[in-house]
Amino acid sequence: MATTGGTTMLDFKAYTAITTVGDLLLRVASVFPEKDAIVFPDRRLSFRELEARAIQRARGLRALGVGPGDHVGMLLPSCIEAVESFFAIALLGAVSVPINARYRSSELSFVVENADLTALITQGKVAETVDFVARLTEAFPALAEAPADQPLELAEAPRLKRILLTGDESAPGFTSEAALRRAAAEVPQEEIHAIRNRVRVRDTALMLYTSGTTSQPKGCMIAHESLIRTGQAMAKRYDMTDEDVFWSPLPMYHIGAMFPLCAAYSVGATYLSMQYFDAGVALEMIEAERATVTYPSFGTFIGDMIYHADFDDRDLSSIRIMNSNMAMQPPSFAKALQEKIPNAIQVGTFGMTETSGTVTTSFPTDSYEERTRRLGKPFDGLEVKILHPETGPCGPDEIGEICVRGFSVFTEYYKDPEKTAEAKRDGWFHTGDLGAFDANGSLMFHGRLKDMLKVGGENVAAQEIEAMVAGHAAVKLCQVVGKPDPRLQEVPVAFVELVPGNEIAPEEIIAYCKGKISSFKVPREVHFVTEWPMSSSKIQKFKLKDMLA
Repeated sequence: MATTGGTTMLDFKAYTAITTVGDLLLRVASVFPEKDAIVFPDRRLSFRELEARAIQRARGLRALGVGPGDHVGMLLPSCIEAVESFFAIALLGAVSVPINARYRSSELSFVVENADLTALITQGKVAETVDFVARLTEAFPALAEAPADQPLELAEAPRLKRILLTGDESAPGFTSEAALRRAAAEVPQEEIHAIRNRVRVRDTALMLYTSGTTSQPKGCMIAHESLIRTGQAMAKRYDMTDEDVFWSPLPMYHIGAMFPLCAAYSVGATYLSMQYFDAGVALEMIEAERATVTYPSFGTFIGDMIYHADFDDRDLSSIRIMNSNMAMQPPSFAKALQEKIPNAIQVGTFGMTETSGTVTTSFPTDSYEERTRRLGKPFDGLEVKILHPETGPCGPDEIGEICVRGFSVFTEYYKDPEKTAEAKRDGWFHTGDLGAFDANGSLMFHGRLKDMLKVGGENVAAQEIEAMVAGHAAVKLCQVVGKPDPRLQEVPVAFVELVPGNEIAPEEIIAYCKGKISSFKVPREVHFVTEWPMSSSKIQKFKLKDMLA
């Protein structure tokens, strides 16, 4: 608190204004109505326009039967309609269920049924190989014989009453955008605000299916408070203001897009996104829009940008903070970014869907060494402890399971009390990730608890081998999995993506590791890949294992 000319001024950074997702949009639109809210390479909306479109979409959804507590799916690429729909659903007190745009028919039928969707918002043909109408019709063949613009009666999904098509398309079984607009005229705007005012911060705003590295996704229930406060915490940590322009390549069915959107809007910053990640378009957009905070986060995105032909020619000097997770990346990435944007503050983060995004991240004032060798400290209001499965609490630099407690932790896995009870014990969320705090309280990630190999009785962390292989100058990315072995139980196998223009034999990678790590940790095989099996952002190791089989 400060005093100026006899007037007491509040330091608003010292306070958290908890709100709902719908009210977050209405507040920022009232303060910055003409400012860019959302920008795509070919489209943009001001906060005033986004508010108006979200309310209009909410009126249409309400007219078609969507109300508080209903689950509404969003099978959409990253697009302005996805942002509109997210806020429209929140205004109604309903729950957004973003669905991975990579999902095929069997995965879609699982989510629609498991999530108890009452409505689903989608597009038609997005690209030559992406047609959501075709995918959904394959998942639910009865759609092909159902009338357009009418309520659905599907035996496989009895709760699903509407599949809404954005844009100008129409299809059997789907409700068109034109029909939604006609329906919206039946619901006055005042009704939307009456519903909005009844939404509580502890109500569920978002259900995200964890796609990660295992084959069976779980519906993760996240409250308004969890999502908003995590965004606010990041904005505070990074000293974000309405002058910032936030760029993220993560798709809008990923927590790494949803909570940064809330972070940006909590301070009136502009949010930049793109329909799908293209390194050349990303570099052009960062330069043209003068992005100040960038969130590539994962090596797959950073590597594609660094090794793109336009990287050296683009002006990236506007970037003041980049979440690059240098501690998790090959040394070549750090060198390239430091040379290209020497004044940008590189930070690291640790987080996941179940914690509404980031748990720990660097302070901009931390030393370069700490920001690039560790993953930062917990947000205010969150507690993190390291717990050894057998011996209990860990001291500095002792590796154990990362456990989190606080406002950001998810409520439950939908319809799965057993997995919820397994993950949330004694008030703590057990992440299944391995980590350690240093003497200064900064976290480092050491791999998944289940991503441990058992080689001849020795426990081996896959990440340790990955870091070693990634140190080779020709290696862009590396992932290590275990291969069954009749004598040693399993042995490490490395999958490697090479830096463009490099050629190397598998034997050279193996030779590079020998003498640097214990012999039982040296990869027995090296396989080269040009495309990784991905979820929205993570490499799916179970599919790499399938490739070995």
